Amino acid sequence: MEKPNSQITHRNLSVTENHKQKHPLPQTGAVASRSIHTEELKLVSLAISFNIRLRSADMPFSMQERALRLTRALLDSSTAAPHRRPNPTLVARSLKKEFDSAYGPAWHCVAGKSFGSFVTHSPGGFLYFSADSLFVLLFKTEVHVISR
Repeated sequence: MEKPNSQITHRNLSVTENHKQKHPLPQTGAVASRSIHTEELKLVSLAISFNIRLRSADMPFSMQERALRLTRALLDSSTAAPHRRPNPTLVARSLKKEFDSAYGPAWHCVAGKSFGSFVTHSPGGFLYFSADSLFVLLFKTEVHVISR
């Protein structure tokens, strides 16, 4: 098995697996620790109120919050009409475009009820969660310009 370099992380996920939630490395000092704790509690509260389960994350809390809010809004708008189901393609496309626009390229998103994956992501650019019955995998990769 190859060693991942310090700039990338490999992830192998299946929507049927249980995953422990990962958090960004804590900052040093009591004030930083309290700040992270407060942000984490805010994110957990938001996830509960949105009926979202965070499964695995390597992403700043503010970015996670943005993804959760957008996903909830998309799911709520798609199911507003009776007998309509959420469109996973719309959710994936919208999250990808939003994150590309806000945080630069190259974001990728997979959304659905059943999928497996093995992805390589940039540090601080990974989020896996479920909302209602839809699972969402959002991750960033590095873009290298090839010059001749």
